[in-house]
Amino acid sequence: MTASVRTRSAWLSIPPALIAVGWFCAVLAASALGAFRTPPGDPPVALALAAGVPPLTVLVLAVRSPRFRAWARRLDLRFLTLLQTWRVAGLAFLALVAVDALPAGFALPAGLGDVAIGLTAPLVAAFVVDRARRLFVVWTALGIADLVLAVALGVLYSASPAGLLLADVDTGLMSTLPMSLVPAFGVPVTLVAHLLSLFSLTAR
Repeated sequence: MTASVRTRSAWLSIPPALIAVGWFCAVLAASALGAFRTPPGDPPVALALAAGVPPLTVLVLAVRSPRFRAWARRLDLRFLTLLQTWRVAGLAFLALVAVDALPAGFALPAGLGDVAIGLTAPLVAAFVVDRARRLFVVWTALGIADLVLAVALGVLYSASPAGLLLADVDTGLMSTLPMSLVPAFGVPVTLVAHLLSLFSLTAR
């Protein structure tokens, strides 16, 4: 067995909940230390890595590891779907828009999209998962698109070189606690749950 295979096997032996807790603790510590704060004019590299590394890791494992694909096949689709319910917390974005703490062009699409996915998640888990799999794939694709759109808008409204839509209010609030937990933990974990749902579905 090669070193890379042994490494992947070791990772797959760790309970997913333990990995999620470890990632949350790491993100919380990094946020408390100000690791995600970016000076105006600099790209948000640390926040981008925090948001992108978990889903990219899952994609690499899905492509290269038969053991990972076998594990994904055994996952409970209803449980993965119900995990999306937490996204009703997107209401916070709407509240922050009301007090001019976030730009409306970012917060409204991100918040409304999250609320829509979060509210429909229990219905999808109860009535769609085993009865209308094409509809489940469409719902999952919409959930992924919402996350990708939110990240893209967050960058476009930031005070970084990519902030092409920046006006009076930027998205700097998303780099400080408690809001930094959303892009650094909530987005990647939620995206991973969507990806695992698709892998589990296609593996069957």
